[in-house]
Amino acid sequence: MIRPSMLLRRALQADALVSGAMALLLAFGAGALSPLLALPQPLLLETGLFLIAYAAFVGWLGTRAAMNKPLVLLVIVGNALWTLGSIALLISGAVTPNALGLGFVAMQAIAVGVFAELQFMGLRRSERAAMA
Repeated sequence: MIRPSMLLRRALQADALVSGAMALLLAFGAGALSPLLALPQPLLLETGLFLIAYAAFVGWLGTRAAMNKPLVLLVIVGNALWTLGSIALLISGAVTPNALGLGFVAMQAIAVGVFAELQFMGLRRSERAAMA
């Protein structure tokens, strides 16, 4: 268990908040967003449903006074893989989004990558504080 730095706590909480907002947008707006972004409706809907559970988990983790380091690492690695997966989706040809859809996927990939980096930095600060 680690005592989280303020940066780690806030990065997890911000991730949960943004992921929760995206979850609601995708879960309830998949039908409207699909033609607008030229992305498959099932992809948007299933992503939104996944993000509901993810946001709840990360939100819960962000409220702990002491955090399980493997769970924090799971979130960080998951975010890094999400970023890579989003980029891979775009270059794979599996989907053919229009310019707006391309920007939508790219921007969320960048945001998730930023969360991963902030969480990693926060974890490092937590570890350094524990050693001091």
